[in-house]
Amino acid sequence: MNQRMLGRTGLAVSEVSMGGAFITAERAQGIAAVRYAFQEAGLNYVDTAAGYGNSEEVLGEALEGVTADYFLSTKLGARPQPFDPRDKAALRASVEESLRLLKRDHIEILMIHEPDRPEQYDWWTDWDHFYGPVTELLAELKQEGVIRFTGLGGTTPYIMPNIMDTGEYDVVLTAFNYSMLWQEARWEVFPAAKRNNMGLIVGSPLQQGWLSRRFDEEINHGAPWLSLPRRRQFQALYALVDEIGMPLPELAQRFVLSNPEISTMLIGARSVEEVKLGVAAAEKGPLPTELLDRVQEIADMVPFRPFEEPFGCQLGRPEYRGPGMAC
Repeated sequence: MNQRMLGRTGLAVSEVSMGGAFITAERAQGIAAVRYAFQEAGLNYVDTAAGYGNSEEVLGEALEGVTADYFLSTKLGARPQPFDPRDKAALRASVEESLRLLKRDHIEILMIHEPDRPEQYDWWTDWDHFYGPVTELLAELKQEGVIRFTGLGGTTPYIMPNIMDTGEYDVVLTAFNYSMLWQEARWEVFPAAKRNNMGLIVGSPLQQGWLSRRFDEEINHGAPWLSLPRRRQFQALYALVDEIGMPLPELAQRFVLSNPEISTMLIGARSVEEVKLGVAAAEKGPLPTELLDRVQEIADMVPFRPFEEPFGCQLGRPEYRGPGMAC
């Protein structure tokens, strides 16, 4: 497995890494996937969060006995309930619980979960400077040696760069905003990571299922909530896949890994087989320049997410009728 530098941390991380949000779907399969990833496939980075159900607990069990070197990242947020993102003592207690569940005495990277979405977590007492009790806690934990580096894990491609430019954080995880067809993060998040020498992690290369398989029938004849520009874009993408004879997930993952600015790509693998698919895509290397150009032409057909488009893929769910309420 090729490795890339995680920004100014100096950590050399595998270009494909484990996302911990889905390993709890089938606990035994998830544990087997983690152990295979680290012991046999050459992955050495895993991302989880207090808010990902019992992911930390499952990871703690899965990683027990793993002898290969690896780096672990988790996130503050969602715990304890009722959650108060400005309660410094409660946040420290959450870190202690993470350490217990993960069976670790330290964490390589501790991130703030959704620092860019105040409707989710209102972290900052000073939104002009993105400062709050969590800022003080991270500095203390670093000094105590409980964590080595700090990070930001979010989904908003326009607020996040302002937080990144405080210079307080070593790593950024951007989710759902950089894939073959959704590329909003490249406008501001990627440049902010570069000027701050931050490690850049991309989550959801398969865009929460949109790019994990084909939905020909719905794209061509169903899903009345889907915008016409997006429908035409998928038709063009499927035509390209037919032309080149490459599976859609492989094309999507190799597209992300073709960008040298990205330190690592998270795969939400639920099984050993899904880890193998992600590793196999990486081993085939970056996409040829001419193919990247073709993909970019298709991406440029819909440069921004259409109004009312669901955040996660709702194709394949006939019960989904539309957003149901205005934003």
